[in-house]
Amino acid sequence: MYAMDGRIKKWVIAGAAVVALGAGGTAIAASSGSDENGGPGDDGEGKAITGPALKKASGIAIDHVGGGTVTATELQDEEGYYEIEVKRDDGSQVDVHLDSHFNVLDSNGDGGDDGED
Repeated sequence: MYAMDGRIKKWVIAGAAVVALGAGGTAIAASSGSDENGGPGDDGEGKAITGPALKKASGIAIDHVGGGTVTATELQDEEGYYEIEVKRDDGSQVDVHLDSHFNVLDSNGDGGDDGED
């Protein structure tokens, strides 16, 4: 074997520390069982939709009700996998429920069923 130069030895030790910290962070993330979209292993109930799922679910909900603005979202509520609350341009509020594959299950307006199922 050969002796390592002091600078090289420091870089090797620093590199090993970075790898160890990265592995530890990955293990912690994996043990939590969730991802940014509230994927498998995350009960998600009561949490807002995030990441790419938010963009996709919001677009589907807005298209379904004919336009508006998303005012709130919820992951895994009692009526569907995704719930998106949309405020229409006329001021009315509609809750759109989607399954885990982004298929519309139903939509309910301020006063109950808005007839857009």
